[in-house]
Amino acid sequence: MYFSSFILKNLTRRPWRSALTVLGLAVAVGTMISLLAVNHNVEFAVSDSFNRRDVDLVVTQAGVVFETDSDFSEDLVEQVRKLSGVAEHGVSEALVTVEPLYRENGTVLKESIMVQGWKPDNKAFSDIELLEGQLLTEESMGKVILGSQLASNIKKGVGDTIYLRVDSKYEVVGIYKSFVSFEDKAVTMSLKDAQKLTGKRITGFSVRVKKTAPSGTPQAEAEVQKVKEAIEALRDSNDPTVRLAARTPDSYVDSLTHLKIVRAMTWMVGIIAMVIGIISVLNTMVMSVLERTQEIGILRAVGWPPRRVIQMVLGEAILLGLVAAVVGTVGAIMATHLLAMSPKVDGFIEPGVPLKIMAQGIGITAVIGLLGGIYPAIRAACLLPTEAIRHD
Repeated sequence: MYFSSFILKNLTRRPWRSALTVLGLAVAVGTMISLLAVNHNVEFAVSDSFNRRDVDLVVTQAGVVFETDSDFSEDLVEQVRKLSGVAEHGVSEALVTVEPLYRENGTVLKESIMVQGWKPDNKAFSDIELLEGQLLTEESMGKVILGSQLASNIKKGVGDTIYLRVDSKYEVVGIYKSFVSFEDKAVTMSLKDAQKLTGKRITGFSVRVKKTAPSGTPQAEAEVQKVKEAIEALRDSNDPTVRLAARTPDSYVDSLTHLKIVRAMTWMVGIIAMVIGIISVLNTMVMSVLERTQEIGILRAVGWPPRRVIQMVLGEAILLGLVAAVVGTVGAIMATHLLAMSPKVDGFIEPGVPLKIMAQGIGITAVIGLLGGIYPAIRAACLLPTEAIRHD
């Protein structure tokens, strides 16, 4: 019999114990993988939207807790446009907020959707595909265009009406498709309409720098840094307390408060999952060693060295972990799809588990199996053959 087959046979002797151990570990690991996947997918979606639009800097109000709380005047945006290092048509301002969507009778249709206020010359308009109707113009007051996924979800089309904040109704004049997932589930209106709806001015803008060196080179990074410093030095004479924070797309994604919360939750759940997993595997393997004391004594008596016994017990523990990783990963994939379908998070979470996260989950679970099996393996290897055989 092959050594690997021997390990598998040991685990299948008590299938219920092995199955329950795998299930408990899979739940813990699956939860951790789900959170890792959600965090990764959101970060990737935001970063990809900036990278595909050649954004060098993302500018918001400095010191705000949540990015949607940012609020500053258009005067600062105009000052940025005049900076020598900024590319022509390289500034795209926006007002982004999250609002409930209402039915005509005043009841809530969706608790939270992303609302974007753009100027007609916003570069993002050139990146979206118009499926029906028309895009917004300077005169498009009281009119909106809907992302295709949102339009499908709420069953609205061109000519229909949507309601924001109960008393604010807007005519749908177009349906668009965007490569950015959260834009495809958003309402887009004119900047003036968004300002009227929220009472804010600008929540942020993107900047493309006029670079003389290829992107990614130290010279190009120095040029971006120079523009960043110039932007952060700007002041609004009518609102001198406001400061701007200019960050590269990667730095901006890292600083997002919502993602920081998800990262913290992921670490917390990960630590709890590891502790639960280690205890679960430890308990299973200790019981297995106790029940097979005589068998281990016989194996030692026929010539098995302590190293071989350790390999057997650790092999069983790691195999339990790997099976749990597979079950947990499948559960995580299903969980992210169900979560993405939830009305409370619709449009902000992409389903699926990337291969990178799967590999991390499998690696962590293998470590859990290894740590949970060390003590039982050493204990089994230290058994004296004569005492183990006499064990009752």
